[in-house]
Amino acid sequence: MTGRFAGKVAIVTGASRGIGLSIAQRLVEEGAKVVVTARKKDALDEAVLQLGGAEHALGVAGRADDLDHQRDTVERAIATFGGADLLVNNTGINPVYGPMIEMDLDAARKIIEVNCLAALSWTQQVHKAWMAKHGGAVVNVSSVAGVKPAPGIGFYGASKAMLTYLTQELAVELGPRLRVNAVAPAVVKTKFATALYEGKEKELAETYPLKRLGEPEDIAGAVAFLLSDDASWVTGQLLVLDGGITLTGGV
Repeated sequence: MTGRFAGKVAIVTGASRGIGLSIAQRLVEEGAKVVVTARKKDALDEAVLQLGGAEHALGVAGRADDLDHQRDTVERAIATFGGADLLVNNTGINPVYGPMIEMDLDAARKIIEVNCLAALSWTQQVHKAWMAKHGGAVVNVSSVAGVKPAPGIGFYGASKAMLTYLTQELAVELGPRLRVNAVAPAVVKTKFATALYEGKEKELAETYPLKRLGEPEDIAGAVAFLLSDDASWVTGQLLVLDGGITLTGGV
């Protein structure tokens, strides 16, 4: 690896497993110190061990949409590793499946709280505590479900479309010291997405031009690029990571 994140400190939310943990692993491999968050402490403790232990990573358990947890995490990142240069808003939820017309509105509100407002709040906290003075980069994990209608997960897609808009607006507001970008994965083989491919992976993969579903490492590499100086002239962009599926009319 290049060591292009040597001396940098990253916060990755929703990083006890799946895409978030893979992103954290990639950043550590390239020299960063990483603070990872998730709801369950035991899972975070395992993630920290996988990331190389306390020398490389710190786990802070809490709800992604809890303001006190956000502040505490940012403060601990700065106190433990000396900064908060990079932020990956990876946490997302989708507790419902079915037509939006029948959707429980309390569930809709929770989706917006976690998928959109929490990402905005994390960015506010990191900006106020560190990035406004020192600069930095933010990547939001959106979804191809936010690019076009996605029956069955429509409101999840709507929340991700909102996250993409927030990405663009923040990029305009916070340049030139901060860059803000997003990635939009299609189906990635994680526990979160199991319901979308379990029992039909081979058939689903055949609909993708690249003939396979995504792996967490596919997302991690793209996120690392957007956080790095290699993307120093890239901001406000949505990088679609989909194995080509949106080219064929699918999501």
